[in-house]
Amino acid sequence: MWRGKGLIVVQQRVLGPGGPRVPVFGLGSWNTWDRMEFDDAVTLLRHAVDAGATLFDVAHYNMGPHAEQARTDIIFGEAVRAAGIGRDEYHLCGKLWLWEYPATGFAGQLTTSLDRVGVERFDSVVVGDYLSPPDVRAIVTDVNEQIRAGRFAVWGVNNWVARDLEAALAFAAEEGLVPPTFAQLKYSVARRSMAEGVHYGRWFSAGTLALQASDVLEGGILAGRRFPERKIGADPGGIRDAIRAAADEVALVAARFDATPAQAAIAFCLTNPAVANVLFGVSRLAQLRENLAALRLAVDHGAELRAALDPLWTDRAVAADGSW
Repeated sequence: MWRGKGLIVVQQRVLGPGGPRVPVFGLGSWNTWDRMEFDDAVTLLRHAVDAGATLFDVAHYNMGPHAEQARTDIIFGEAVRAAGIGRDEYHLCGKLWLWEYPATGFAGQLTTSLDRVGVERFDSVVVGDYLSPPDVRAIVTDVNEQIRAGRFAVWGVNNWVARDLEAALAFAAEEGLVPPTFAQLKYSVARRSMAEGVHYGRWFSAGTLALQASDVLEGGILAGRRFPERKIGADPGGIRDAIRAAADEVALVAARFDATPAQAAIAFCLTNPAVANVLFGVSRLAQLRENLAALRLAVDHGAELRAALDPLWTDRAVAADGSW
């Protein structure tokens, strides 16, 4: 829905069974808040909240391939307070890393992350991906201990191998514990195998999980920045060159709808009913406004846009279960 003089007000969907209602757009923190002037971050956050884009995915990037020691989470907390945004005005989604787990446990990670942002709790958390088989039972038990401690209410997983997620769901059911209710997956015009494949797809279709779509612009490539200067996400299947080629077609399709490539790529994700929300990073107010306008494109032309972009599915040969 929209109100006022063209101001887009972001719709909401449910973040998994029994989960909270969240805006269909969320702003990420990786390579975001530390890439702009502080006053610009304050203005951007104020505009996002006023428009209803009130989910913020914020993490302390200090482990594994994300050991950048960035201040982006600290800056986010400072900017939110400077913008006069109350803690009850936004949904804060945190991250729990498995790179050094269990040596670095969830209780300590949460204490550090919450202190850095300057808040007492997250609303949800995403338990990150991994390189070696995880101790699923220990993870589910540890997550539930943190839920009982009031540090967050719901949780999801990030790019887990399907068999491990199945084990987590089964163990939670057996023990009467809170299960993961959403999955944060790479999902875009080009990367669809996990989200729409036989493994995750059945959970989404059954309503067991909601989909939180991340890396929807492939680090900016699908928005027309073919060779981003900043560090971007992993490339499962080694298909990034093919995605660069697909980006040209995204631009052509977008032009047919009088839209930008970023708007077309984001609107495509919104046409999937499993998607609870789409995560993106922006470092300029103009980018935020452009991305918010994708909602109108999805509402007005979703079906025909999806049909036009369907041939650009690039990762068909990549394992749908999340194994590399």
